[in-house]
Amino acid sequence: MTTLRDREVLPGVHHIEDALGVCMTLLVGDRAALLVDTGYGMEDVAAFVRTLTALPVEVILTHGHHDHCMGARWFPRVRMFPEDVPDFVTYTGPVTRRRILSLAAAHGVPVDEADYLSAPLPTPDALGEEQVALGGLTAHILPCPGHTPGSCVVWVPERSLLLTGDDWNPCTWVFFPRALGVRAYRENVRGLLSLPFTRVLCSHQPALYPRETMERFLSALTDEALRAARPVRIPPYETIDTRQCDLPLGQLLVFDHAKADL
Repeated sequence: MTTLRDREVLPGVHHIEDALGVCMTLLVGDRAALLVDTGYGMEDVAAFVRTLTALPVEVILTHGHHDHCMGARWFPRVRMFPEDVPDFVTYTGPVTRRRILSLAAAHGVPVDEADYLSAPLPTPDALGEEQVALGGLTAHILPCPGHTPGSCVVWVPERSLLLTGDDWNPCTWVFFPRALGVRAYRENVRGLLSLPFTRVLCSHQPALYPRETMERFLSALTDEALRAARPVRIPPYETIDTRQCDLPLGQLLVFDHAKADL
């Protein structure tokens, strides 16, 4: 029995949550489908997608972190922005795989450990700024460096929808070693507000958000708020001077103070 959970949040938009709470999104058009991210990959994501559509499926990764990429092991081909390939290599390596297995064990999630540790992943092909026509749905893939240098988002105009990957979540992290400084992150993500969308799907929440939630996050992310951010401890990144900025609606942003240029 699968632990993957599907919610068709809009027509042709399936937000799929895995057993550790990370989400991926399947866009299903009339002629083809696009899977955005692949989760931790503890279960056969490709087989689950086949229960939702028989159409040809392309797979893209919004960035190179393990909770978005490890499910690539179930597909023959994935694409991502080349700037994030170094993260892909690091975060799908043996050290991270063992850390995921420990997390799964702590949550009582069954995994074939030997298979998970040895499973090969396809080398990602290059992704760029482009449009993917699915038939009745169009995925506009847009670079948005911030959370990582090769992060991207997906805008679906027919559903007035923005998929933000990890560039915006109600809890957003911009402190990883290859993350941009928080001010560059803020400029790039604020630029997304020029797009005409009214709904947002992010990677670490199962529900749709109204545009206003993201707008309030960004409007409150002032230099003054960043300077007032308080120190927090984020294992295993204790060597980074992480600071937490508390924002409206219970949202927060954690960033590397050394890169903040405040």
